[in-house]
Amino acid sequence: MSPRPRKASDDEVFEATQRAMSRLGPAELTLAEIAREAGLTAGALVQRFGSKRELLLALSNRYSGGTREMFEQLRGAHRSPLAALRAYAGCVAGLASSPAALARNLSYLQVDLTDPDFRKHLVKHARASRAELQTIIQDAIAAGELVKTIDARQLARTVEAVVGGSMMAWAYYEEGKAAHWMRHDLDAVLEPYLKKRKTKSV
Repeated sequence: MSPRPRKASDDEVFEATQRAMSRLGPAELTLAEIAREAGLTAGALVQRFGSKRELLLALSNRYSGGTREMFEQLRGAHRSPLAALRAYAGCVAGLASSPAALARNLSYLQVDLTDPDFRKHLVKHARASRAELQTIIQDAIAAGELVKTIDARQLARTVEAVVGGSMMAWAYYEEGKAAHWMRHDLDAVLEPYLKKRKTKSV
């Protein structure tokens, strides 16, 4: 009697897909590779999702809908809003464990930018991320970590641009780790807005 085929939740399949994507570009990624990573058969994935494209769209939809949860985890792990903001840069740096890894991730970004069905999920995630960055900056102002004169909306946009641009620049120079490089650039942007603590005169 043959053993029953293994069952896996959608989340397990999505996690397996992301692991496969971390190794393979869009052209090399196949349902067979994803199935192997998930411990399933390609037929099981076809039955559930229909095609590789539909599976990747389902993953993109799940990812774009999880933005708030990701930022809530950052806030939960850091009492300081400013520390949570810096941790965000560290999360993005995970896309650049090496220049080759970043190039692979950019190849998927190319799909997201050029395919309308993927693009709508990309835009949803981007808008949600900027809104969450603005909220963290507002929290940092309320906590007395940043000066009150900041335009939180504009600074959120600047942080978004600096983090993404810094990651690309790191890939050019590959000096140290991406997370350290990006943190340095983020700190340079935030420095003029840090609330200076008054020193007691003796």
